[in-house]
Amino acid sequence: MRRDFLWALAAVVAIAPPAAAQDASLQAGLRVARLVAEPTEVSFEAGSSAALVIRAVDASGATVDAEVRVFGRGVNYDGGRVSSDVGGTATLIASVVLPADATQQPATLTVPITVTWPAVARIELDALSSHRLYAGTSVRYGAEAYFGNGNQHASPSFSWSSSNASVATVNARGNVTARSPGSVTISASFDGVRGSATIDVPALPASSLEITGGADQARQGDVLTFQAVLTGSRGVVADAPIAWTVAFQPDDSINAPGAAGLIDGGKFVGEVPGLYTVIATAGDLLARTTVDVAPREAVQEVQVQGQGSVSDVHTSDLWIYEGNDGRDYAVTGTWGANGWAYFWDVTNPAAIVKTDSIHVDARTVNDVKVAPNARYAAISREGASNRRNGAVILDLADPAHPVIASTFDTNGVTGGVHNMFATDDYLFALAGGDKYVIIDVTDLANPRYVSEYNHPDSRIHDVWVHDGVAYSSEWANGVVVVDVGNGRWGGSIDNPVYVTNVPYPVGATHAAFPYYQEDTGKFYLFLGDEIMNREGEAWGGAGLGSIPEQGGTPSVTRGYIHIIDFTDPEHPVDVARYQAAEFGTHNLWVEDDMLYVAYYEGGVRTVDVSGELMGNLATQGREVAVYKAFDPNGYAANAPMAWGPQPYKGNLFFSDFNSGLWSVKVMPKGRPIS
Repeated sequence: MRRDFLWALAAVVAIAPPAAAQDASLQAGLRVARLVAEPTEVSFEAGSSAALVIRAVDASGATVDAEVRVFGRGVNYDGGRVSSDVGGTATLIASVVLPADATQQPATLTVPITVTWPAVARIELDALSSHRLYAGTSVRYGAEAYFGNGNQHASPSFSWSSSNASVATVNARGNVTARSPGSVTISASFDGVRGSATIDVPALPASSLEITGGADQARQGDVLTFQAVLTGSRGVVADAPIAWTVAFQPDDSINAPGAAGLIDGGKFVGEVPGLYTVIATAGDLLARTTVDVAPREAVQEVQVQGQGSVSDVHTSDLWIYEGNDGRDYAVTGTWGANGWAYFWDVTNPAAIVKTDSIHVDARTVNDVKVAPNARYAAISREGASNRRNGAVILDLADPAHPVIASTFDTNGVTGGVHNMFATDDYLFALAGGDKYVIIDVTDLANPRYVSEYNHPDSRIHDVWVHDGVAYSSEWANGVVVVDVGNGRWGGSIDNPVYVTNVPYPVGATHAAFPYYQEDTGKFYLFLGDEIMNREGEAWGGAGLGSIPEQGGTPSVTRGYIHIIDFTDPEHPVDVARYQAAEFGTHNLWVEDDMLYVAYYEGGVRTVDVSGELMGNLATQGREVAVYKAFDPNGYAANAPMAWGPQPYKGNLFFSDFNSGLWSVKVMPKGRPIS
């Protein structure tokens, strides 16, 4: 968990000797007195690189052949060079790697980095809409700044101007509003360079405006689609931009008028009950319609079924499955706990029984997965004593008492496997946060490397496979989509083919869950942040803000679920979110139009995601149930820290970082009495 957050912030590079000499290099680290940077400060232009050598030296100044890790916030460090495509200031933090049993503090060094922007050569303007600008309407323009080498400036700040304010004005966001017919030039300036676009503005050839579609009644959170029809003497005017607004009259005095409804391009959602007036305007023409929004009444009772208590160590992920004996089982991992994984019989969710445990050479078993046919399980390893981590394959011929069939620790997974995904015949295993490796596990005793995918300049945290497509969560790069057998983009299990990237500027994309919604025909990606701090928030936390020792103060989090309409993979659209205040997300699951999300301190949460989605689901009455696992005997007492959920046969199972495995049931609503 803490490691996840570190990767979210930094590119991590190890300056290490060959694997055969790694143990010696760790011992050599004990002799390091300080780190030396040559030069001590680095400056270069964005898009290029500069040399930077970091040496470990002993007290006499002699170079020591020790392993050094370099963490770069905002810059990349590789092969003795530092690079970045973005201007600004950054730092590199270097640290000597010591043996696990070392008592001394490692030598560290901070190197300041300055990245300057090259001079801008040109600025290009373009309308961000296919609509035509008529008198009395508005169209937004965008601008892009380019350097002489053709690269685009990532964060320019433009100044906008109009050549004739009587024809059209433009605001600081590039919104151009036409006042009267005529010709006007709109300009954007930055870094002493100007780009311009000349617009011919005709009169609006319309005499009436009507709103059609939608409905006059809806529930909180229901998305309605309205159309605005402009008509003139020559018929419908289809290319004119329409301005949409909404007014709100609450059902009570508590929900004051304001931003209780959202409307975007005719799509409307009411967040709280009340009467909404949807308004469309074009020039001097105006049309309106009303929508009566009723309470969604989605809340259902949640009841605890049982617990598989783990109070001596932290619990990591879980997986629930039906064994070949017809009984139901669970496997859970452990975090920072000397390599244990536990197996449970959960056939009776109210009486969870531990059936066995598996011990491997690892500090953390972060992830556990079971194949859909329950033929095998896989557990991940990080922090092995011999530095050879990898994935451990378990034979589930006896599902209550699995046995180790093999270990796969080559092709990069030696550096640590943080997450995995299991199909009947293949295991996708992350390799040191750099890539994922696809392993053929047809023969459990002899797993075989098949292929891999490594996205350029990216750090990977998780991978999920749906219908032959892999969705990998790659922190600042968002989600990377790869054809691994679907075939639509020419990919196969032997030859993964890149499809697209859904970048997310938050920079904390930790998990992704693909979901096809049958009722609407939409395909959504649910993306979860992981941010292990509350910097800048009014509630900063109870104290530590880091992983607690036993009985300590819980860590604090923030972040939320981002919902992307991925129906057209070539044009993904960010449409909605689920954001519960004062908490942060971890793992998630979507099934039967319900979102189940482990919201760390916010507990495990169930959310109605039926129908088209828009806005913040948390403010639309879509929350169905919340359960927080308060356990006085937990590793950290009475400190809920939900890690991962999985709905299964009418129950909701979840792992809690501080208290183990839980089962709860979201109860159906009672039938009304006639």
